[in-house]
Amino acid sequence: MVGNSRASGHVAYRRSAVCNPHGVVLLLSPYAPTIGLQSGQSQRPSEFMALPRFRQPYRRALHGIRNAPHVALALVLCAAASFAAVLFQTNGLSGIPLTTEMHVENADWWPTKGAAPRKQYAGSAACAQCHSAIASTYATTPMAHAATPAAASQALQAHSDLSLQIGPFAEKFVTAQGSSVLTVSDANSSLSRTLGWAFGEGFMGQTYIYEDGGSFYEAHLSFFTSPQALDITPGQFRSVPTDLGEAAGRRMNADEARRCFSCHTTASTVGNAFDPHDSTPGVMCEACHGPGASHAVLMSMGTEAKGPTEIFNPGGLDPVDSVDFCGACHRTWQDVVMSGFVKTGVFNVRFAPYRLENSRCWGKGDARLTCLACHDPHKPLVTDAAAYDSACLRCHILRGSRKIANHPGAACPVATAKCVTCHMPKYEPPGLHYRFTDHWIRVVRPGKSYPS
Repeated sequence: MVGNSRASGHVAYRRSAVCNPHGVVLLLSPYAPTIGLQSGQSQRPSEFMALPRFRQPYRRALHGIRNAPHVALALVLCAAASFAAVLFQTNGLSGIPLTTEMHVENADWWPTKGAAPRKQYAGSAACAQCHSAIASTYATTPMAHAATPAAASQALQAHSDLSLQIGPFAEKFVTAQGSSVLTVSDANSSLSRTLGWAFGEGFMGQTYIYEDGGSFYEAHLSFFTSPQALDITPGQFRSVPTDLGEAAGRRMNADEARRCFSCHTTASTVGNAFDPHDSTPGVMCEACHGPGASHAVLMSMGTEAKGPTEIFNPGGLDPVDSVDFCGACHRTWQDVVMSGFVKTGVFNVRFAPYRLENSRCWGKGDARLTCLACHDPHKPLVTDAAAYDSACLRCHILRGSRKIANHPGAACPVATAKCVTCHMPKYEPPGLHYRFTDHWIRVVRPGKSYPS
C-alpha cells in the first residue's frame, strides 16, 4: 500500500493495490458460499448474480461460461475484482460500488471505520448548539434510537413479562426494577442472563444483546411490533434449539459484534479498539459526519473558513458513493453479492442499496435516485406514498408531455399519482412481521416472481 491520497467527493482515499479479499480469496473456492453457492450445488452464474447494467461485460462473460466448471467462474469473477482494484488505484471509485470493507480500509472517514481516537469526538450536544433545528427533528428518527440500554427499552417496559415456548424450552424476558433479564428453562434446569442492549427503535421490532464470559450474544428471540410478541430473531435458525445455551442466544464473533455496535451506536470503536461500554446509544451526528471536535472548536472561534472542512458532509458524495455510504449499515450492492445474500430470495428486500442499484433506471448512478434524493436522514421516514411522486417526476414525464434530455423517463400509462405503490411494492419476508418497501424500481408484472 502506497501512502498517496486521492480525493473522491469529500473523501480522501489512499492509493491501494489491495483488492477486496472476498473477491480474490473466497471466490477461488469452487463452492464459495459468499457468492450464493452451497456445497454440491451447480448453478448458472445468471441465476445467482444480478449484475447492474454498467457491468454488462461481466454479465456477458458469465453467460459465456454457464456450462463451464466452477473454477472458470471463479477466474472470471476474480478478474472482475482485479479490474475493479486497478480502477480503484488509478481513478478512485470510478462509479463502481465497493464493499464496505474496501471503503473502510481506504477512506479517511466512513461509517463503522473506528480509527479516530475518542478525544476527537465532540458529542451530539455540541452539534446541537449550532444545528438546533436539525437536532430537534433528528431526535425523533429511528436511527437516533437504533440502540438503547435494554432496561430503558420502551418495548420491554410496556411488556414487562414476555414469554414463548419453543419445544422443551420456555424463554422469558422480565423487566423490573431497572433490569431486563432473559431466563431460559426446560424440565431439568434453567439459566438467566441480564440483557445489556436493545437494538432497533421498535419500528419493525427490537433485538437484544447480552454479555457472557467476555463475548457478546444475540438473543434467540426478538420483540416484533406488529404482533406485539416475541419470535425468533431474524437470521437465526427456526429449528428447536439443542440446549439451554442455544435457546438463550447466539454467540457473535468479535468482528460481527464490532460491526453490529458500529451500526447501532456511535463511537463504540475508537482508536481501532472496540469498547461499546463507552459508546453513545443510537446513530448520532458523528456516526455519519465523523468526529467533530475540531470542527466545533473552530466554529466556536469564528474560524468559519476552516471549520466546515473539518467535518464530513455525505451530501457531497457522487451518486454511487452516496448509496454505498448508506450501505455501510444497510449493505452495499457488493456487500450483498459477496456475502451470498443474492440467493436469499425475498429476505434481501431489506437491503435497499442493493435493490436500488438493480433498477433499470439506476444506470451508472444518478443523483436523482440516491437514498438522499428521497429520504432526509435528519427527519422521520415519510410514509405517505404521494409524497414521493415529486422524486419520480425528476426523471419521468407526465402523460401528454414530451421527453427531454433531463427527463428521459416515460410517462406511466396507468396512474398519475402514488407511483411507489405499483413500482416499489412491499414484501413481508417469512417470520419478520413487517412489510418492506422493495427499492428495485420496475414495472411489476402480474404473476411475476420476486427478482432477487
